[in-house]
Amino acid sequence: MAEWRKLIHPDHIVFGNKKDNFWEMGETGPCGPCSEIHFDLRSDEEIAEIPGKELVNKDHPQVIEIWNNVFIQYNRKADGSLELLPAMHVDTGMGLERLVRVIQNKKSNYDTDLFTGTISKISELTGRSYQYGDTRQDIAFRVLADHIRAISFTIADGQLPSNTGAGYVIRRILRRAVRYYFSYLDYKEPLLFQLVNTLAKQFEFVFPELILQKSFVERVIREEEKSFLKTLDSGLRKLDEVKVQDGFLEGQTVFELYDTYGFPIDLTRLIASEKNWTIDEAGFEKALSEQKERSRADSKRETGDWVIVRNDEKSEFLGYDNLFLEDVLVVKYRFLKQKDKEFIQLVLNKTPFYPEGGGQIGDTGLLIFDHEVIQVLDTKKENDLIIHLVDRIPDNVETSVFAEVNMVKRKETERNHSATHLLHAALRSVLGSHVTQKGSLVRPDYLRFDISHFQKMTNEEIKQVEKIVNERIRQNIPLQESRNIPVKEAQDAGAMMLFGEKYGDKVRMITFDDSFSKELCGGCHVKGTGEIGLFKILSEGAIAAGVRRIEACTAQYAEEYVRDFVEEVHASKSFFKSNQGLTKNISDLIDENQKLKKEVEKWMLQHANIIKQTLAKSAEVYRDQIVITSMVENLDSKTIKTLSYQLEKELGDTIILIGFVENGKANIMLTISEKLVASKQYHAGNMIKQLAAPIQGGGGGQAFFASAGGPVLEGLPAALTSLKAMLV
Repeated sequence: MAEWRKLIHPDHIVFGNKKDNFWEMGETGPCGPCSEIHFDLRSDEEIAEIPGKELVNKDHPQVIEIWNNVFIQYNRKADGSLELLPAMHVDTGMGLERLVRVIQNKKSNYDTDLFTGTISKISELTGRSYQYGDTRQDIAFRVLADHIRAISFTIADGQLPSNTGAGYVIRRILRRAVRYYFSYLDYKEPLLFQLVNTLAKQFEFVFPELILQKSFVERVIREEEKSFLKTLDSGLRKLDEVKVQDGFLEGQTVFELYDTYGFPIDLTRLIASEKNWTIDEAGFEKALSEQKERSRADSKRETGDWVIVRNDEKSEFLGYDNLFLEDVLVVKYRFLKQKDKEFIQLVLNKTPFYPEGGGQIGDTGLLIFDHEVIQVLDTKKENDLIIHLVDRIPDNVETSVFAEVNMVKRKETERNHSATHLLHAALRSVLGSHVTQKGSLVRPDYLRFDISHFQKMTNEEIKQVEKIVNERIRQNIPLQESRNIPVKEAQDAGAMMLFGEKYGDKVRMITFDDSFSKELCGGCHVKGTGEIGLFKILSEGAIAAGVRRIEACTAQYAEEYVRDFVEEVHASKSFFKSNQGLTKNISDLIDENQKLKKEVEKWMLQHANIIKQTLAKSAEVYRDQIVITSMVENLDSKTIKTLSYQLEKELGDTIILIGFVENGKANIMLTISEKLVASKQYHAGNMIKQLAAPIQGGGGGQAFFASAGGPVLEGLPAALTSLKAMLV
């Protein structure tokens, strides 16, 4: 407070409480008191009426926090107690949008020039005007202007939308923006991707990564929008089909739309209100809560406090040059409980174990304490600490340790990691310089490599990439490694730098031939490419818009793959008597199969016409309706469906129920003329569920057509005869 009094009047200093002025990152870890800076944007008259200090942290829209200084001086332990940190610092954070709002004297962050350009573009595209109010339309403008920044910057920084982790957060943000323009701006085509150019130009000199990757970001966002708009469309159709009793939409149904089909709950609420339906909110919240509880239980992780063995905070990695080390010491350890299993996390003063990072999995191996062998199950990095996950604590944790990495696993991993560098260079050579790495996974048994590329690789391209990589392997190019060099020096040398990777002032550069592969990388590599042995691509496919995934293997795994493939080819050849070649034999077999299929289809058509005539003759009038109920044999469900539609068109106001057996399962198919649906209030989808009872089946469908299947074949006659009892 004394320091603040040197700068501002005491009346502007407000004492807070633990809730507002004590910052914690979680239940445990670094924490401390904080000093917030607030600004009062109200008029002089409003300030005279109520002093600003009375509105601090009271959620007043014009009395806002713009800055916070946290004095990180404590460590919160697992039992809730606080201990002083040996090294203290101030963590300062400022809100850019709020500061700009203060400088430009605006009522809202969205009225500043940080957002107005994007809002103008939204108005231009949608033909709607932004009124600076709180209508749903105005809120939609603001949501889009805010969300497109988070989406675009994150994708440019290397994180793609996905169903897990950080990628899931981006996908949720994007979909939230889509449903706002879909619902409140009445825009039914992809919109967000059209805002990227405006954003990229605005931040060209602040965040150049976006304008450099503009086309890629636009394409990713556009494909995500198209996909979700299809989801919205299918969800709307699903809503039209749901069973609503007395205007009450069950919570489990709402949750199924949300969880299974990805249909937003707020959009369900909006449509329900338009239809005068009441949503079972309690049922939905119960189902949602149960799902969250399941997810929370799966991811629950409890860590104890660190037990300090030695006051030595260093955790030095020596694993580039050593796969085992003597005279290693334990610095500290703690207990970890995850998914009802208990582990121990150890920190060593020096280690040969590589911690998971850069796509490469963590090392495993052994720690030997006075002849007591402890298994290292995994190695990870947490902040600057290399943490070894072990299954138990040794009897004497203070003794010196012999640390040994699993050499076979490490060597196999190194082969695959070096292969990703060769693969990256080969892909750029074959597909073009637009190809950049978008993710990787390096394991001992295979590698996974994601790249930016907008179309499926051809067989010839895959073949050419494999050829280039294997040529480089045979050349046995020696590894050139430059450690702890300035990042500028690496840039000037032409090293590949990946978007999404955070580089410090000092970096490590890995080179396999100055003219071929030169990348910044912290992982483990072979000493010469010849150690890789053989490289083989296993698969190539799309994982996101503009992103392809290649899976490959090396060394003995590649040899095993090729050997198994050759054996399978030889086995396939044995089925043919002709020596004209496997490809020609298979081609002839496919041609023959196609001819047989056409003959079968021709026979089925003739058979169907005969059955159609027989069914038409079996029609009877029941309560002024034409009714057909019959068993059909030797026709598939597709043909029977076509047959039913043809009969219904020919005969007029008709109800047709057909029973048949397909794939050993009892099936029934119900078709009702649309006129009868309207006049008699029939609904085939509802009726089929009752009709399917004798076959112990389930099914559903629309008002004019539905089908069901069940295991009880002998129940088919009863299912057919029960129709008349339902007719009015």
